[in-house]
Amino acid sequence: MTGRPLPERGAAVVAANLARVRDQVAEACRRAGRDPAAVTLIGVTKYVDAAAARLVHAAGCHDLAESRPQALWGKAEALADLEPPPRWHLIGHLQRNKIRRTLAANPLIHSLDSRRLLEALAAESAAAGGVCEALVEVNLAGDPDRTGTTEAEAEAIVAAAATRPEIRIRGLMGMASVPDGDPGAARREFAQLRELRDRLAATLPGGDALRDLSMGMSGDFVAAILEGATMIRIGSALFAGLDR
Repeated sequence: MTGRPLPERGAAVVAANLARVRDQVAEACRRAGRDPAAVTLIGVTKYVDAAAARLVHAAGCHDLAESRPQALWGKAEALADLEPPPRWHLIGHLQRNKIRRTLAANPLIHSLDSRRLLEALAAESAAAGGVCEALVEVNLAGDPDRTGTTEAEAEAIVAAAATRPEIRIRGLMGMASVPDGDPGAARREFAQLRELRDRLAATLPGGDALRDLSMGMSGDFVAAILEGATMIRIGSALFAGLDR
C-alpha cells in the first residue's frame, strides 16, 4: 500500500476483514475442539503504512507485527498514542546491531535463530534490566534460502536459554514451505513443529514451558490452528479491498 490517504470506507473494510478472519478462526477451533481465546491473531502491517495499521488496531486487533526492525521502530513511534498500546511482534530477521533499539519497543521476537543472537539478546536485556521474550524460529523445510534454524540447533538454543534469566523462550515459530499451497502439506509441517515443541518442552521445568506456537498466515492459518497454533500472523487477509 502506498502512503496515499485511505478511502473513508477503509475502517469498515478492515473491520469486516478482521471479523471474517475471526469467524474462520472460531470455526477452525470448533473443528479442533479448542477455545478461540487460545489463539492470538497478530496483524502483520509490513506492507501497509501507519494509517492502515491504525485501522487494524481500531477494529480490535491490538497485536501488530513487522518484519524489518526499522519498520517496527517507525510504526511503534507513529502509533505510540494508541490505547491500549499495541503489543509489537518482530517476525523477520534481527541483526545484532539492531537489537538495542528494537528492544525499546518491547516486542515479542519470533525470529530467534542462533545461539549468537540469543547471547546478544540476553546481554542487551541484562544491560537494560529487563527480560526479552522470544520464539525460536525453525526452518521446517530445511531450505538454506529460508531463515530459521534446524531442529537440532533449536534444541541447543532452548537449552542455552534455560540458563539465561534475561531471556524467556515462549515457544517456536515456523512457516510452511508453500504458505498458499496444499493444506495437507502445510498441516504436516505444522505438526512437525508442534511435535518438536512437545519434545523440547518435556526437557524443561514448568507446566507452561514453550506453550506458544507461532504458525500460519493468511493462506494457511486454518491448517495451523488445527495443528495447535497459539499465534497466527495475518496480513493480506486484513487489507483485502483497500486501494493499493
